[in-house]
Amino acid sequence: MSDVTFSRRALAESDLPIYAGVAMDRISLVNDAALAAQASTALLAAPAIGFDTESKPTFLKGEISTGPHLVQLATDDHVYLFPVVFAANHDILRQILAAPHVLKVGFGLGNDRSALRTRLGIELNNVLDLGEVLRGPGHRGTVGAKVAVAHYFGQKFQKSKKVGTSNWASARLNERQLLYAANDAHVALHIYRAWLRDPDRLARLDQAIEPD
Repeated sequence: MSDVTFSRRALAESDLPIYAGVAMDRISLVNDAALAAQASTALLAAPAIGFDTESKPTFLKGEISTGPHLVQLATDDHVYLFPVVFAANHDILRQILAAPHVLKVGFGLGNDRSALRTRLGIELNNVLDLGEVLRGPGHRGTVGAKVAVAHYFGQKFQKSKKVGTSNWASARLNERQLLYAANDAHVALHIYRAWLRDPDRLARLDQAIEPD
């Protein structure tokens, strides 16, 4: 398959079917030790996982973000959402995100490395930013999940700006937030699987992965 060239304008004007995404029964909010252990076992056993973070937005000039406030990690079958407010999640996130044998794939991961290091002392290892490797000649910037879903699946990945800029530091995330966050991580893994099936991509995989 050719490089991604589906433009944002073409996507906005299209009448594509809606990308269904992952349902609530496949999402776990990790807020106790037993669930954290279960999530750790599943994620460390996976060769590749979807990865994203969410942060409470900043609105004032000069305001410094205290995020990330939520870390999303997805296997093919399940998505685990780790609120950073629960200190017990920090060690598990550190183990998973630093694990050299687990590939973390996502979109727009440029700021995550420094944010996780500063806030949690976590060093990301073995990361693949799909926004960079999927960029074709028609894109000056990185490719986002919406464009990638349209390109690979012929569907429209819906993302609510209102939810995306909501309070991710809240101790009680609502269902819309949980679905939004989970699908950001899960769709990345789904796109990665489609990308791997493209023979032209295999030759570039080693160059695209950041070892540290």
